[in-house]
Amino acid sequence: MKRWISVLSSILLVAFLTACGKGSANSTGEAVTDSGANEEKLKIITTYSIIYDMVKNVGGDLVDIHSLAPIGSDPHNYDPLPQDVVLTTDADIVFYNGLNLEEGNGWFNKLMVAANKSDDDAPVFKVSEGVTPMYLKSEEHAGEEDPHAWLDVRNGIRYVENIRDILSKMDPDHASVYEENASRYISQLEDLHEGIKDKMSQVPEGKRILVTSEGAFKYFSAAYDFEAAYIWEINSHDEGTPEQLKRIVDIIKENGIPALFVETSVDTRSMETVSRETNVPIQGEIFTDSLGKPGTDGDTYMDMVKWNADMIYNGLVK
Repeated sequence: MKRWISVLSSILLVAFLTACGKGSANSTGEAVTDSGANEEKLKIITTYSIIYDMVKNVGGDLVDIHSLAPIGSDPHNYDPLPQDVVLTTDADIVFYNGLNLEEGNGWFNKLMVAANKSDDDAPVFKVSEGVTPMYLKSEEHAGEEDPHAWLDVRNGIRYVENIRDILSKMDPDHASVYEENASRYISQLEDLHEGIKDKMSQVPEGKRILVTSEGAFKYFSAAYDFEAAYIWEINSHDEGTPEQLKRIVDIIKENGIPALFVETSVDTRSMETVSRETNVPIQGEIFTDSLGKPGTDGDTYMDMVKWNADMIYNGLVK
């Protein structure tokens, strides 16, 4: 660990010299030029794009946000860049998901050490605080927390409440603004949750089995009365094995499942193999660990969840 920190410290110095004049970053993780106008804004790091969007909705123009894992990438296994160390060191707040999303392979904890944000007093906050976790069941991950709580919109609302509270605590002069923004956003999320419940209730009970590559939809399935089926349980080094493929093929055939779904942030080849073996089509892509790119479908938290619900409904009903 000490050797790792020493190497990162050297990288940090080089990166700092090359990063002068760089301040904020957009949701893709790409740095953008800062003219100095943002000096009074809270500098915030989020670990991936979904939290980025939530913070943006609550913080508005009062915050300057950088998302670590770029859009379309997998935050389970992110590999921080030298620039990430610089920006995290300089951040006023770090927001992370928790529930073993970022901590699974250690990248987040190492980054916090390198950025001097690893002690108890560091401004590092878990947005899933207060969420009732679900747990993994596969042999190699049994008992670990399932991180994908945001796919139940009610948990997304809890994330937003936590973000509101932390922003208000760290910037009390603007607490009323954060409260107003969060209240408006939460109202929209509550409407979204009720709309998804209504749509999913129209899927015949015999068709309420959602087949994806990663088992990321347990929270979604529990919230909207589905059964989650998948090739592998969580993104790791052990994905798409022959045993996993055989198991999901058997489930699909036994239950007459009419449509398969593949996530935007995973390799599609395993699901394509399942589709060929079962003659069941892949209905389309759905979002789990990342938003869509700006200007495309699913480029906000609300849009990605609505897209998922529409895609699942269309695949299983029509």
